[in-house]
Order: sequence, then structure tokens, then C-alpha cells
Amino acid sequence: MKKTPLLNIALSRLIASLGHGDIVIIADAGLPVPNGVELIDLALTQGVPDVCSTLSTVLSEMQVQSHVLAHELLQMPCPALSCIDMHNTRGDLGSRSLLDHNAFKALCLRAKVIVRTGECRPYCNIALIAGVTF
Repeated sequence: MKKTPLLNIALSRLIASLGHGDIVIIADAGLPVPNGVELIDLALTQGVPDVCSTLSTVLSEMQVQSHVLAHELLQMPCPALSCIDMHNTRGDLGSRSLLDHNAFKALCLRAKVIVRTGECRPYCNIALIAGVTF
């Protein structure tokens, strides 16, 4: 049995396969998934799981170099924003970049995977750019 909190096989396998610069999107339930981008659908019902718990669990295994948010998230904050800011303050997320929501959706075309949560608040998405541990 694994010692880290992440139990989802598909998500753990994905993180183990990441290379430097690969993009992982943790998304709300409404973010469109582009054709050809892998989807790991964790959504069970509205709010379950939420972006915050998903992000915290992913960060238990993933080395992050930087992250990207949509400007709109800062204008219409969801509860996950305080969680994102806490991880950012701890240094778990590296540098921050901001894009408008349409540019964020375009970034999704380059993602290795989109992890869909049950979060049902607009713009509550984060792109994680994989770093290296050495």
C-alpha cells in the first residue's frame, strides 16, 4: 500500500509519468476538455471532490515549477483560491502566471491531462507545470 495520500491509480500513474514542463490541469466540472487531451474524471457530485482537496493531494506527489490561473478567478474568487494561495505561500506552486479565461482554455490544448473535479464555481481551475526534483 502506498504511503502518500494519493490513492487514485490513474492520477498516481500520470504523476509518475510527468516530464519537466508537462501541464496538468485541475479543473472545475464545467471546463471543456479538448479532443485528444486525457481526462481523469474524479467528479462524483456537485462539490465532490473540490479543487482544494484535489490540489492538496496532487501536490503530495507532484513537483511543480509554476502554475497558471485565469484572471477571472481573482475577480470572482472561489473557496479554492485561499487554498491555492496557501500552497503558493508555502512554495509548493512555484511562480504564478495569469491569463484570461479564453487563453487558459487554449493552454488546455497543450495539457498532458485534465483532472475534472466536482467543483461547480466558474473559473476555479489551475494549471500545474511540472518541475524536477534535482
